[in-house]
This record gives sequence, C-alpha cells and structure tokens, in this order.
Amino acid sequence: MEKILIIGGVAAGATAGAKARRVSSDAEITILESGNDISFANCGLPYYIGGDIKNRSKLILESPESFYDKYQIKVDIHTTATEIDRKNKIVYAVDSRTGEKREYEYTKLILAQGGRPIAPPIPGAKENHVFQLWTLDDMDKIHSYIEDEEPQSAVVVGGGFIGLEMAEALVKRGLKVSLVEMQPHVMALMEAEIAGFIQKELISYGVELYTNKSVTEISRKNVVLNDGNKIDADMVIMSIGVKPTLKLAQETGLAIGEAGGLLVDSYLKTSDENIFAAGDMVELEHRVSGKKVRIPLAGPANRQGRIAAENALGGNHKYSGSIGTSIVRVFEAVAGITGLSLKAARKFGINADAITVHKEHHTSYYPGSKDVTVTIVYDKETGVILGGQTAGYQGADRRLDVLAVATATGRTIYELADVDFAYSPPLGTANDVINMAAYAAENRITGYSPSLTVAELDEYLENKNALWIDVRDLFAYEKANVQGAKNIPLEVFATKLNEIPKDKLIILYDYNGKKGHQALRTLIGAGYKNVINVSGGFMSIANYAMAITPKNFDVNLEEIEKKDINEIEKEEIKEEKVKETKKVDLNEPLIVDVRTTGEFLSGAYPGAINIPLDELLNRVDELGPKNRKIILYCASGSRSSYAISILSRLGFTNLENGGGIMHMMMNRR
Repeated sequence: MEKILIIGGVAAGATAGAKARRVSSDAEITILESGNDISFANCGLPYYIGGDIKNRSKLILESPESFYDKYQIKVDIHTTATEIDRKNKIVYAVDSRTGEKREYEYTKLILAQGGRPIAPPIPGAKENHVFQLWTLDDMDKIHSYIEDEEPQSAVVVGGGFIGLEMAEALVKRGLKVSLVEMQPHVMALMEAEIAGFIQKELISYGVELYTNKSVTEISRKNVVLNDGNKIDADMVIMSIGVKPTLKLAQETGLAIGEAGGLLVDSYLKTSDENIFAAGDMVELEHRVSGKKVRIPLAGPANRQGRIAAENALGGNHKYSGSIGTSIVRVFEAVAGITGLSLKAARKFGINADAITVHKEHHTSYYPGSKDVTVTIVYDKETGVILGGQTAGYQGADRRLDVLAVATATGRTIYELADVDFAYSPPLGTANDVINMAAYAAENRITGYSPSLTVAELDEYLENKNALWIDVRDLFAYEKANVQGAKNIPLEVFATKLNEIPKDKLIILYDYNGKKGHQALRTLIGAGYKNVINVSGGFMSIANYAMAITPKNFDVNLEEIEKKDINEIEKEEIKEEKVKETKKVDLNEPLIVDVRTTGEFLSGAYPGAINIPLDELLNRVDELGPKNRKIILYCASGSRSSYAISILSRLGFTNLENGGGIMHMMMNRR
C-alpha cells in the first residue's frame, strides 16, 4: 500500500491530498498541518476585514473532519514536522499543543509548506499594534483590534497585492491610511503607467503614498521613514513580501535552487526521488524566459499540488511552468500582469518591444463605457508575445486572460490581430482593444508607425532636444499637458505643417495614441523623418507621471478627483433572521443549521433551526441546557466542525457534527 504523507495544507497541500485520493482509492494519505486550518480562503482575508465578505465562515473551506468525510484522508493539525529520515522514510513531528512526539512512515512524501511573510528587524515591529496578514488568526487579530481599540490611522508597509488590498480594507473601516513602498511605485512588477493608474485610485480615496521610502522605526503612535519623516499610525500592517519555508528541506539535505526556493524538476520531484514538492516553497521554470523563479500565487500552487500528487502515485505529468498571471482590484480600479514586462524581457536578453493602447471596453454609445488599457510585450524579430498588462475599471480581467493564453501558448501579435472576440454593444467593440493593440505592435515592428512607450521615451530623450506636439483639442490641452508642448489639434493639423520644423525630433501625443498615429502618418507623408508617436498618448503619460517623476520631461496633471468610499454603490442582500419559534422538547436532539440565512432558506433539514456560524456566540441562549443533544450541520461539515469547537469551549458536552446538508438528508432517507 502506498503511504502518501503531505506536509502542509491550504492551497498546494490540500489540493495534493484531494488529487491523491482521486488517483488512488486505497492509498493511505495523511496531511500534517502546523497551524489550525487545513484549508481556508487566504486570498479572501483582506475582504473580510474590509467588510466585503460578511461571513467569516465563508472563508473556511475544509476542516479535518470534512476532509476525512470527503476523501478518507487523515489530517493532523497543530502538528509540526521536525525531521525527515530519508533513508528509512520516516517523518518526525511534534504536536504544538501537547508536546507529544509522533512518527509518520511514508512511501512518497509531498512538501507543501508554503511561505511566510518577511518580518524585517525594524525596531518596534513586535509591538501589539503591528500586524501581518497570512492566516485566519492574523485576520481575527486585526479585526478585533479595529473593533476594540478603534484606531484612527494606519500605515501599510508594502505596495504589493496584500498591501494594496489592506489599504482599501482599512479605508473602508474608516481609518486614515498611509502606504509606504520601497520601490519607485506600487506593484513593482508592473509598468509604471499601469501602477500609476492604481496609485491615482488610492490617492483619490485619501490614501497617502510614500514611494521610494522605507520604515526605519515603529513607535506606539507613528512610524519613522528613512528620510526622517514621521507618519501617524495607531496600527501598522507589514506586507513587504513572502519567503519560502525551507528549514525542514534544508536540514534534510534537499537541493535549493538559484532563485532561493526548493529545487524541483519538471515533474515536481526534489533531489530525493521519493520526495515531491509544490506551492510557494518551490522555485520553478518561467514559461517565457526559461529562468528559475519563485511565483508565490494560489493558481500555480493548486496546479502544482495536483501534479505532485499524481506523479507521487506513479504518474508522468510534466509541469509546464508558470507565467505569473496575477491581478489586483483596488477600490474600483483593476490592474494585472502576465508573462514578462518589457524591462524583464530585455534583462533576459530578449530583443523585445512593447506598445500600449487605451480603448473603450464596450461600444462608446452604450451607457457605462469606460477605457481599458492593454500593454503587449513581444519579441520584435518574431512577433511572439512575451507578456502583457491591463488596467481599467471594466474589462481588464477579460483582456488579461486573453494575453495569458497568448503568452502561454507562444502566439504572435499577427495571430492575435486576427482573432474574433465576442462582440455586442454592451459587452465589447467590433475591433476589441486586444485587436487594436496587436495592430499597433505590427505598425511599430514594420516601422509604419514609429512609437515608444512612455518609459522608453523618458530614457530616449536624455540629452535630446525634442518638439512635443499635442494633437488633442484645446480644452483637453489646457486642463493637462506635457510642459512646453505645442497644441495643434488633429482637425487642423494638415493645415499647420508649415509651423512644424523638419530638422527637429518631433514627439506626438493625443488622448490615447490613435490620433497621434494619424498625425504621424501625415508628417511622414509630408517628408518628415524624425517623428515618434507616444504609445498610449496622454493617458499613458499621465499614468506614468502618477507613478514616477519623468527625468526628461515635465507634465502638468489635472487635480485628482476625490472619491468617497460611502458613495460606492453596493448591492447588498438583506436577510431577516430565521428562528424556530415553536415550542420544542428539551429532551429531544436539537438540530442546528449553521449556514447563512440565504443558504438555509434555499433548503434545510426538516425541523432544523438556523443559527449562522457568525451569530452563534450571540445566540447561545437559544440552544438550551449544555448537556442537551445538539446536532450541527452546514454545507460540507467544515463550519459545523468550527461550531462544535466554539460550543465545546463554552461547556456544551453532547455535540455531534452532522456534516453537510446532503449528508444529513441522505441519512434521513
């Protein structure tokens, strides 16, 4: 019999366990989890703190009991693996609650220990008002602190995914929020103009940004920056990155890779043929660059867990690597990245270029149309797509997925230009922004429309004297512009060529790049040789300038419109509590449905009363004597398991987990 031992739960470990059971019905499968939770929605933690997710219980995906019921997999929580005896295939572990030492035999071992937030040695970082967000316990501590201490100000350290999501969450909780980022802009992997779109949204909701700054000290009421400035902070969220959990792997002699993660081959096997690994602790091959990288994301972790389990049980499933597709929503703004940025592509020695296009996400005449931004990075010799980025209030996610597929499958800009995308006036345009971006890339490659992204242009203009021409209308020009630019609206452009010298470098821009292209073709047709169109037009220029200060030109920006979090329209479902009012016999078992009211109303066990898990502590008096027989159930058995642990601590002695609603109904039959 195969004995599959998995160290670590959540994304990679729990997925590996479930897949292993589907592959083998008779394997003995055990998961060791050092924490309290085997499977929870860690990506959803900031949204509970911010109030978007109302029910904490919704974040609980599985419990040890529900996992065993579903898969017949034994899960030992609060169990820390301390040593691996590779020769005898034994893992030694300890129960962190009791100190009990345990031994686990295996035929195949899967490591899925993930990573942990980086904790920098900053003075004051261990104060009780300083938090990290990684687990449900972390989330509860932050939530309780806000409820109990009523802080007025917060500093978020780190402008990555969790940092941005926590900044939004804390604004929604009524705090004055400041965000400190060591890099030149938030979301350091993204192009500056994409990050600038996000930064503008943060500022519009009152978040104060401190980029190119670091925290050197934390006191009870403020943080000190490396430039000496102090920022008020009744609470601090540390979110500066994640490092892989490698202590056990290193101590057992497994190979560590060049990117600092656990080294695995394309079948997710470590340097020990009986040990596989998956998730945030491993390094893997980037699907585009071919370089070893660490990509701590939930999607790759889940897929790696599946493959590691399959191969541990004799499979031959090759993992193709990752392209790092990721996306973030900050208030109403969305931005994402897939594959390589232009800077990364060139760093890896690829002869790459990029273009940026802004276009309405659905037809402009249909109500609600908003611009969506698409940047495509491509090999300028072959046209192969190397990566891309998107941003916008609507439709950025859909376009990012298109770029992800194109990047993963090695499609070219020429192929992308000819794809038929779904079109209906409320949903898209006849020529989608993806098509338009591909056209723009073709035009740049062929030289038909010479263009540079704003970042490229900023470097290109060093020590050069250029004439900037703004071809937007006068009203747009007067609101915001590149300082010193000459305004010649496109409508009169052809009649003003005598005002444009032929012996100077000409930089053209419009609103989004389209009219700039038209003006460029007019100049080239008139014999001008040294003309460049700004890829993405003034939208890109303004977003870039929001992220970093250009070195070789100045921009006059419009004042940022202030937004009020209370004005965001939300569709909320208001449900009345459902309580059983009939008189019940206290000698009979009480059946309690701990799902949400909406779930309960969609169908429940006959005679059950509804007390949602999130309301349980406040409605304990409805349960009767503490020795009464109480059967609890939910959708899967996981929330009812939590309910039992809560009631047990309160002294209830006769509790039974009925599992999921379908399990209850089947037993009734």
